[in-house]
Amino acid sequence: MGTGTARSPLSAIGTAGRWPDEEIRITVTTDNTVHARAPHTSSRGPAGPAPVPTPVPTPSPTPPGGAIGRLRGAVDVLYREAMKFGAIGALAYVVDVYVFNLLLSGWWPLTSAPLGHKAVTCKVISVSAATVVAWLGNRYWTFRHRRRATARSEFVLFVVMNIGGLLIAAGCLGVSHYLLGLTSKLADNVSANLVGLVLGTLFRFWAYRRFVFTELRETPPAPV
Repeated sequence: MGTGTARSPLSAIGTAGRWPDEEIRITVTTDNTVHARAPHTSSRGPAGPAPVPTPVPTPSPTPPGGAIGRLRGAVDVLYREAMKFGAIGALAYVVDVYVFNLLLSGWWPLTSAPLGHKAVTCKVISVSAATVVAWLGNRYWTFRHRRRATARSEFVLFVVMNIGGLLIAAGCLGVSHYLLGLTSKLADNVSANLVGLVLGTLFRFWAYRRFVFTELRETPPAPV
């Protein structure tokens, strides 16, 4: 008989308390002597609960850096401010028209015109009301992250910049009516309420950001 290696059918009993990769080898020699030995002994000890892997934290995404990232951020801020500025301007225009006709013609809720024969006074009051509405909307919504700590000086600068926008519109009307000789009603409306309005609006938006709302405030980051 030769020497061979066979796996004992009782290896499950002999490996009690061992790891699954351990086994007992039985060697049968020519003199029918049986030798049993364990060729591999694990140092890990008896089987137990598998260790729980430690989770690896995932790094949070970082905002794009460099000149392109800063340019995109600036354009995004400018776009949002322009949209809000346009909405506040439309609201102020509605307030101007409504208050003017309310005092001059007696619109709802009034039944009579309190200043029916004082058109200039009605316009001054309506423009003043629209200016206050525009300042509040721009201070607490459009440029809330840039508003000044002192509201009084901010409001004074706001009024001055609005006067500048009004002078631009009046200048466009004067050039069209007196220098170019375009005296029709259509020409006056185009020069004052189209060209002058657009140029005055662009001037006010630039002047608000440059001179009025200039104190940058830290805003909390948006939730992810």
